[in-house]
Amino acid sequence: MKIKLYSMLVLACLVFSTSKVTAQKYTFANFQRYEQDNKKLGAPSKTEERVVFLGNSITEGWANKDPEFFKKHGYIGRGIGGQTSYQFLLRFREDVIKLQPKVVVINYGTNDIAENTGPYNEELTYGNVISMVELARFNKIKVILTSCLPARNFGWRPSITDGMQKIRSLNARVKAYAKANHIPYVDYFSAMLANDGNGMKAEYTPETVHPNLAGYAVMEKLIVPVIEKIR
Repeated sequence: MKIKLYSMLVLACLVFSTSKVTAQKYTFANFQRYEQDNKKLGAPSKTEERVVFLGNSITEGWANKDPEFFKKHGYIGRGIGGQTSYQFLLRFREDVIKLQPKVVVINYGTNDIAENTGPYNEELTYGNVISMVELARFNKIKVILTSCLPARNFGWRPSITDGMQKIRSLNARVKAYAKANHIPYVDYFSAMLANDGNGMKAEYTPETVHPNLAGYAVMEKLIVPVIEKIR
């Protein structure tokens, strides 16, 4: 009996230890994605007007496909593929606040609506956006909110057939919030919307969700003047 009890305790300890290591290595928010890059950046110089782009694969792909754009303007990309606003909020301190930017550009919504981390709830996603704004403002960081991009469908989640309706609803709500709170809002959605009103223009995406260089060029023309105005 004692041997059996001891064996069970050892097994429990092993399971706990393994799960603890796994939890530390692979976090829900993926803190480790930019951990080393953030350390290398350090604090901004007195003359540096740092701008951080926070988002999902659309933001991550932007920095990867057009790195010269980010380098030229001194922008810092902090996008992580597949993430939702819940994960953005968790890593907001590590990937935004601690970098001490003057401006943060937030793009959100696509993966929330695609239900990457659970059933979509507009109220909660909207609340996450507001929480990020409040955190930024408390830390004297200026905010630019940007619209969720049009998406005809989500290839990895074909069961969702009302994505555009949800995108329009979320965009309208955040746009109204931005106006009421004097926050710059950049409308990528309208500029990239297909003529049939049901997705992104084919010339701006290789599939239905992620922009190509032509799509990013449209976004760049819209975002730069707004950043320069408040920077």
